Amino acid sequence: MTTAGRVALVTGAGRGIGRSAALELARHGYDVVVNYSRSKEAALAVSGEVDKLGARSLLVKADVADEAEVVAMVAQVKDELGRLDALVNNAGTTVPTPPSDLAGLDMSEWDRIFAVNVRGMFQVARACVPLLNESDSAAIVNLSSIAGLRPGPQPFPYAASKAAVANLTRTLAGALGPKIRVNAVAPGWMVGEWMEHTLGDNYQRLMDRRASLTPLKRCVTPDEVAITIVNLITSNPMVNGEVVVIDGGFSATT
Repeated sequence: MTTAGRVALVTGAGRGIGRSAALELARHGYDVVVNYSRSKEAALAVSGEVDKLGARSLLVKADVADEAEVVAMVAQVKDELGRLDALVNNAGTTVPTPPSDLAGLDMSEWDRIFAVNVRGMFQVARACVPLLNESDSAAIVNLSSIAGLRPGPQPFPYAASKAAVANLTRTLAGALGPKIRVNAVAPGWMVGEWMEHTLGDNYQRLMDRRASLTPLKRCVTPDEVAITIVNLITSNPMVNGEVVVIDGGFSATT
């Protein structure tokens, strides 16, 4: 597929998988809409990196949980870039409350996680559909997680929200075909700040242990997740409604 002149929107593009996806799309010839909610400086840096790769970047602040901001973001994409060919629904949030502390979980935290991770994902996809329908090769990739497919140490609302993403992906795939393909990726334990935040002081010990139990003997990186995301967008024209696990074979063999 020729990608020159095509446009991709990446939500939560300031850090982690979002940053890696934005840069990988730029390397493949996409102009990139770099969305952020709070991480302005990080998103500015990503926007600059996209430009250095020879692609055009558009920096847009919007909280995906706020429908009015989402609608305004997509209107800006239409006005300034005139098209949209791919959406990476990456924006997400969590809380540090472990699943062992049921009483310690504030239900307002539950509501915020679902507002961003599930409602926000749907709102962005819905707002983008009219533009995506005009593309001759439109694709959406949602960010699920291995935490949404099997039990683990992630907080209850985060894990439940990522399970909802897996179902939402399949439902959207049925609703938006044949013009728009919809898939998801489900990373396993990933090197970097997300798991550092989750595991705290135990990060290195537990990551090393997970790597030792993985057939490929390491944990996935954001850049490796981004490669799969872009591959789902640019290739695999008959892959639709799938949740692709990216964990080096851990969940398949343990």
